[in-house]
Amino acid sequence: MKDDFRIVLEIDDKNNKDYDEEELTDKNHFLCKFDKFHDICIQCHDNPDADALASGHGLYQYFLEKGKAPRLVYSGRNRITKPNLLLMIKELEIPVEYVEELPPCDMLITVDCQYGSGNVTMLESDNVAVIDHHQCGMVQNEWHYIRSNLGSCATIIWDLLNAEGYDINGNLKLATSLYYGLYSDTNQFGEMHHPLDKDMRDMLAKDDILLFQLMNTNLSLQEMSIASEALTRQKYNQDFKFTVIASDECDPNILGIISDFAIQVQEIDTCVVFNPNPGGFKLSIRSCVKETKSNDLAEYLCDGLGNGGGLPNKAGGFIAANLYKDNYGDRDFAEVIYERTLQYYHDYDIIYAQTHKLDITGYKRYQKKNVMVGMAVASEFIKVGTPILVRTLEGDVNLIVDEDIYLMIGIEGEVYPIKKEKFNKSYKLVEGVPNMKIEYAPTVRDNIFGDVYQLMKYMKTCIATGDTKVMAKPLEKNVKVFTAWDENKYYLGKVGDYLAVREDDFHDIYVVKREIFLETYEEIG
Repeated sequence: MKDDFRIVLEIDDKNNKDYDEEELTDKNHFLCKFDKFHDICIQCHDNPDADALASGHGLYQYFLEKGKAPRLVYSGRNRITKPNLLLMIKELEIPVEYVEELPPCDMLITVDCQYGSGNVTMLESDNVAVIDHHQCGMVQNEWHYIRSNLGSCATIIWDLLNAEGYDINGNLKLATSLYYGLYSDTNQFGEMHHPLDKDMRDMLAKDDILLFQLMNTNLSLQEMSIASEALTRQKYNQDFKFTVIASDECDPNILGIISDFAIQVQEIDTCVVFNPNPGGFKLSIRSCVKETKSNDLAEYLCDGLGNGGGLPNKAGGFIAANLYKDNYGDRDFAEVIYERTLQYYHDYDIIYAQTHKLDITGYKRYQKKNVMVGMAVASEFIKVGTPILVRTLEGDVNLIVDEDIYLMIGIEGEVYPIKKEKFNKSYKLVEGVPNMKIEYAPTVRDNIFGDVYQLMKYMKTCIATGDTKVMAKPLEKNVKVFTAWDENKYYLGKVGDYLAVREDDFHDIYVVKREIFLETYEEIG
């Protein structure tokens, strides 16, 4: 999370971002660091995939139009042979070259990989920069830009180009390239969880006909055999209706095909498909019940071993081989994943707030501190009755604009709806601007016309009146809370977070992250 900063309400409409002058750090204009170089070589990792090619393509076009002399290269034992990648290179005019040694240049930039890592041939260079979205495995310096919380390296390039005012959608081939890079590296958007990934997907122009071709040219006869054989190797749990399926090594997209097929089986509510991958194990996860979000299960399975995330119904993850060995030695991976999946179901209680009778034994009384927070009235800038999507770092929330529903904006940018009546009982409007720690400023999308609104632009400041009291206590077990205002989506609470209920409404049960609770609530007698 970034350091504290004061939210500004001026909007850069072109890039759909809020920028405070103090926030224009080196990262926002990272590409300016290369203004002094002319001969720039951009290197993809060995056996480049669509994300690496798209990322390199973006940098190549940017530097070319800046008057530089860029070259896009890859190396390694194998040349590109996959039909979808060859089609991508041809139709999108990606000028990638296979090399065995570094062409003359005064700057080398590796994309979608980290210089010196095992998946990229080390081409000796005096000046090396890195742009990547994988876990950092190196000591960083000013020429390194690594954002491991993003679903694709293409998203980083998109963000960096936007920061420089580059018109990406003015180049349909480049825009399509970046879109396909994200699509491929997030398992058809199934492993996409950061709002910036979602913004790029929603905002890029694209050649839909070409994308359809690309999406349907990535399965060989051999890979079809791998998928069919994997489906015969599954371990099923009847109590919780989940299955774990082992696949031979294959392209990550094949895992998605296997899991998409398995989740259609009547007896299966959740499936976890995995295969060995260079450096570890790749996971593909599907769920068709509201009580299990695929992205939460992915994060749980990969916790302490790698990283995972995605969407509620489809997600994925990666478990590093070295971390797995440190924790489980030589134990069979299928057995461990099955046990971790089973433990996931045992680790959570489920609360349906609309009908739940909460036992408040051991709870203490609290009230909100006089901490400035934000609120916005969606009906003031979007027509009543319009379906909207509220996008935050914590996920997407779907609502219908109503004059009686306000949007509260917490100190970390978390957004939750509140009825007008409850707002008037609990808060009052004040002057000033809240101090907020926000990694991603929440947005509101009109689901009919597609217009995007920066919520901070419409934010008003308020503080709690102290009239509303809650009962709360730290969680001793993980919980999933289906709130009274959204019976189809749960909010996750982990051990140490607080479970709270309003004294004037025992069905208004919700979870507050521990850090936020301690900063915004105070105990009373």
